[in-house]
Amino acid sequence: MTSADEFTLHPRLAADTVVVGDLPLCRALLSQNACWPWLILAPRRAGAVEIHRLQTAEQVQLMAEITQASRVMEAVFAPDKLNVAAIGNLVPQLHVHVVARTRGDAAWPGPIWGSGHERAYGAGEAEALARRLAVDLGL
Repeated sequence: MTSADEFTLHPRLAADTVVVGDLPLCRALLSQNACWPWLILAPRRAGAVEIHRLQTAEQVQLMAEITQASRVMEAVFAPDKLNVAAIGNLVPQLHVHVVARTRGDAAWPGPIWGSGHERAYGAGEAEALARRLAVDLGL
């Protein structure tokens, strides 16, 4: 595994998100799809594709950061369910989705992926939410 110094965010992740900030391992990102409160954690490790290929300490750190993000999402959005997933079929770079779901949301109870639901934040809303989440994450 190569170092964080060589890390670059996949172009699709960069285009579809607003940067929240950097945790010890992951870059925290806010999805620009306003249908759901949606954080994405991308380990800052060049070439990272699968969780099991991270060093053991990095796997532990990733789980800690997923837990931290999940707690913030619960506190801020009071969801009925959190969806946590590392899929990566379209974006091979390792990243973990933490999505706050509520009964009656646009895709409930189905998965958000491939649901066809997408809504942009209003002017400045995503950036404001990213700043709030950064504070709540301790960044």
